[in-house]
Amino acid sequence: MFPFLTVLIVLPVLGAAVLWALPASARPKARQIALGVTVIEAVLFAVMALQFDTADAGAIQFSETHAWIPQIGASWALGVSGLGLLMIALAVILVPLAMLAGWRDETDPVRQRNYMALVLLSQAFMVGIFAARDVFLFYVLFEAMLVPLYFLIGGFGGAQRRYAAVKFLLYSLVGGLIMLVAVVALYFVGPGGEQAFLIDNLSTLDASATTERLLFLGFFLAFAIKAPMVPVHTWLPTVAEEAPVGTTALLVAVLDKIGTFGMITLCLVMFPDAAQWAAPVIIVFAVISVIYGALLAIGQRNMLRLVAFTSVSHFGVMILGIFVFQATAMEGAALYMFNHGLSTAALFFLVGFLIKRTGSADMSDYGGLQKVVPVFAGAFLIVGMSAAALPGLSPFVSEIMVFIGAYPVAKAAVIVSAISVVLAALYILLTYKKVFTGPPRPELQDTKDLSLREKLVAWPLIVAMLVLGFVPGLAIDYVSAPAADVVAHVELEEANA
Repeated sequence: MFPFLTVLIVLPVLGAAVLWALPASARPKARQIALGVTVIEAVLFAVMALQFDTADAGAIQFSETHAWIPQIGASWALGVSGLGLLMIALAVILVPLAMLAGWRDETDPVRQRNYMALVLLSQAFMVGIFAARDVFLFYVLFEAMLVPLYFLIGGFGGAQRRYAAVKFLLYSLVGGLIMLVAVVALYFVGPGGEQAFLIDNLSTLDASATTERLLFLGFFLAFAIKAPMVPVHTWLPTVAEEAPVGTTALLVAVLDKIGTFGMITLCLVMFPDAAQWAAPVIIVFAVISVIYGALLAIGQRNMLRLVAFTSVSHFGVMILGIFVFQATAMEGAALYMFNHGLSTAALFFLVGFLIKRTGSADMSDYGGLQKVVPVFAGAFLIVGMSAAALPGLSPFVSEIMVFIGAYPVAKAAVIVSAISVVLAALYILLTYKKVFTGPPRPELQDTKDLSLREKLVAWPLIVAMLVLGFVPGLAIDYVSAPAADVVAHVELEEANA
């Protein structure tokens, strides 16, 4: 079988190497070359996806397993279930859109080349992490991903970019180092052998309750920071405010899903008993994240920080859906990971376009833009209401599945979390009112509406949200079997306990 996943990882790395090797005379073409690489990546992914068997979406497909470091049992093991395929699809879709969104952000050819090369490296790590079937490989990619992100934030962001980059790095390194301890411990308590770190071999881990709980906490903390979950979320608003908007969109829409993806595919699969032990506390913090994120979003004047806090709230819903161990809720959480990516990326892109026109992310500097840029206003309203889970848009389906699935086993958590639906409508409509309604401010009278390039970024995401809002089965078919399999695995361990 053709090694689709390995090629999808290697291709962006080669693209980045080509960009850095360009002679000075060719550097102005770096953007076009980088975009071309992502288009080839998308075509290759589409060829792979068309061969995916949705009737067996819970099984690992396109598997590749090769000895990597046999002395410690590490393998180059790749493969995807329907959930992994959707997450890679999200990366493949959003990376070229992020490049288009930031097409004119840098005028210096060297900085353009460096930015595009770092984005390509980030794409390689995204694909690798969502495809990794070996815990050691997953960890290496999880940590290596910090390198391009650190330079994207610290080298291309706003006035406080270095502070934001260091804060992001410190939070991530703390979680990563704790995970490293757990990964090393797995080697000693696992089955051993040349494939000691394969997730399939660790799904029936034979360890004492205390050991399993400590290992679970080691992985979960790293994923909670990445997700991000209250109280380890504070790096996100800072990064959102200072990083380039395209970088932030990729970080929140795709890379932060590594947190929830890891919870489902590693924490619940390898440590099901410990997951059940920790679930009541995790659910409490998930609900706090839901309400806290929504309330802080309402209080923001900076639109980038507002979108960041909405994501804290939405990630809380996902984590709630994961840790109630119900098939419908788990399906909803997995689907939300994809739908939230579409919605939040679109919202960040539109806010970024607005900032480029005025130089300000402060809502108080706006007003009356609906009459000046009607297409922009309409796009913002649709995307904003997707963040508020309006029926007919894809995030609604995900959120309602989480709430319906979780209600029988966590009534109080669902009732409290459901308040976020009202709060979401408030923060979106208040933002729209401050920015787009009322008489136009004189200094904004000449503001330009969405350009063709900006429409090419926004409209595909809006169309995708509308299609999946009315025909959600197109995506649900990919996550229902993986979600059901994880829940069945947890329930089986509980029955055997």
